[in-house]
Amino acid sequence: MKNSAPGGATTGTRIRERRAALGLKQGALARRVGISPSYLNLIEHNRRRIGGKLLADLAAELDVGISFLSQGAEAALLTGLRGAMSEFADQSPQPPELDRMEEFIGRFPGWAALLDVLYRQTKRLEHLTDTLSDRLAHDPGLSAAMHEVLSNVSAIRSTADILAGPGEIAPNWQTRFHKNIQEEAHRLSGAARSLVGYLDTVSDADRGRVSPQEEFENWLESRRYHVGELEQGGDVGTVVEALSPSSQAVRDRARAWLAAYRADAAHLPLPVIEAAIGAVGHDPLRLAGHLSADPGLVLRRLATLPESAPGWEIGRVACNASGMLVFRKPVPGFRLPRFGAGCPLWPLYRALMQPSVPVCAVLEQAGRRVARRFVAYAHAQAQVMGAADGPLVVEAQMVLIPAELLDPPGPVQVPAQVVGQSCRICPRADCAARRESSILAE
Repeated sequence: MKNSAPGGATTGTRIRERRAALGLKQGALARRVGISPSYLNLIEHNRRRIGGKLLADLAAELDVGISFLSQGAEAALLTGLRGAMSEFADQSPQPPELDRMEEFIGRFPGWAALLDVLYRQTKRLEHLTDTLSDRLAHDPGLSAAMHEVLSNVSAIRSTADILAGPGEIAPNWQTRFHKNIQEEAHRLSGAARSLVGYLDTVSDADRGRVSPQEEFENWLESRRYHVGELEQGGDVGTVVEALSPSSQAVRDRARAWLAAYRADAAHLPLPVIEAAIGAVGHDPLRLAGHLSADPGLVLRRLATLPESAPGWEIGRVACNASGMLVFRKPVPGFRLPRFGAGCPLWPLYRALMQPSVPVCAVLEQAGRRVARRFVAYAHAQAQVMGAADGPLVVEAQMVLIPAELLDPPGPVQVPAQVVGQSCRICPRADCAARRESSILAE
């Protein structure tokens, strides 16, 4: 068995070269590992990430070790540079040579790494901008601080206008006005310091110290939303304490979410869903039919795939019956609000009106330099809590699958619906579903 991997090649390239060296046809190899020839073609051209059982099966059929095929630093760079190209290609005076990207990484790894670092830094700054925009739109604490600053400024200006106006002012009134200006200036100084300190906590928000929900979601983000310990039925309590929760509220939220995660992993194990993806692709409805599984379960499991699995970058958002977002897993190219509800045009809210009926739509988000296309699948479930006459609780969820992951394209070919992030920070001026004016328009 061959075990030394060729340098400068990514996993798909290694599979293609090894198959050609053995004289195997693409269709024959695909049949042996139980996937379609078109899916293998995408793998061999580095358009699908691969790992787990499928990688092991391919290594066995090609008579090589898994390490011979496994992705290395070059593949990570390839993924990063492809993301940069998808967002910034239209900014270049000449179209980038996408077909020579592997050659560029192999010949100039230093430049490739630098471009990847710059792209990731750009994404971090975009995330920071999103956080500030959401706070400007929804955060009551920030609104109060801004109101205090503006009130102090208005008071100072009014008093100064009186002092600068025509006519004489009695000395005792001059003294009173000067004292008013001094007092308002002190208040303004304090309010400005408070506002600056409040905005400085945006960096803390990225570390998860804003709310219990955000703290837990930031921990999940650091784990790429995959908790390997629970895939084999690990102890939820051990995982909860390992994340060092700052409060009982965080601990309770983490325990509930992780317990549900473990139950989902038991009902639909990772090797099973990875094999199903290899057979029928990422379409949740096809997967649900192939596995005879609940669509809601399939949606949740798609959003918890490990980084080694094909198509692990799938976004997910969930809301309760009030429309308030209760879970967010972002995906590059589709921004999710950190506070309040999302865009009323999202299929997520249509699903609330028809529980147990899947909703599908092709989406592009307004205001993007390069609009990335997503196929959104939404599904709502209703259950009676407590006794038979208990309240009916409805929760809806929506996964955002990058269009390029779907094979065959299916609904990707239909015109995309342009949606926003939330009304308060949406650039669309002609939206009939708008609930409030946008600060961008103001």
